[in-house]
Amino acid sequence: MTQAKIRQPDAAESTGQAALLDGKADFAHPSEAEFARILDFYQIAWQYEPHTFTLRRHADGTPAERFTPDFYLPELGLYVELTTLKQSLVTRKNRKMRRLRESHPDIKIKLLYGRDYRSLLFKYGLTSPTGETTSEPPDDEPTDAE
Repeated sequence: MTQAKIRQPDAAESTGQAALLDGKADFAHPSEAEFARILDFYQIAWQYEPHTFTLRRHADGTPAERFTPDFYLPELGLYVELTTLKQSLVTRKNRKMRRLRESHPDIKIKLLYGRDYRSLLFKYGLTSPTGETTSEPPDDEPTDAE
């Protein structure tokens, strides 16, 4: 499994491929690192931004629009894309997801909206009810209080 390391996105990136630093995924957002920790805990194999899909091309054949899903789960043959709370980003990702499904109907992809992601974190004890992350891995042992 790959260990998480956060990176600041570089506006000059053109391929959408994630860099690996010392064998650690170079995540664009802390939510991606947290999601990777959940996958690691449950021993679900994952790849971070392994593929970039062309959604539209210019008349000369060069890519006009591309999309790089956040995660690929090879054992499930499933891509996962995480969203944020910003409506402008959600709208843009929904459009890209629609175009991906139109241009690549064989690709399985799941979009996790902010509310879905927060519910997942809360379910596994990684956030408080206020949404603050605990930075602790999920606990698979029930407590006496349960």
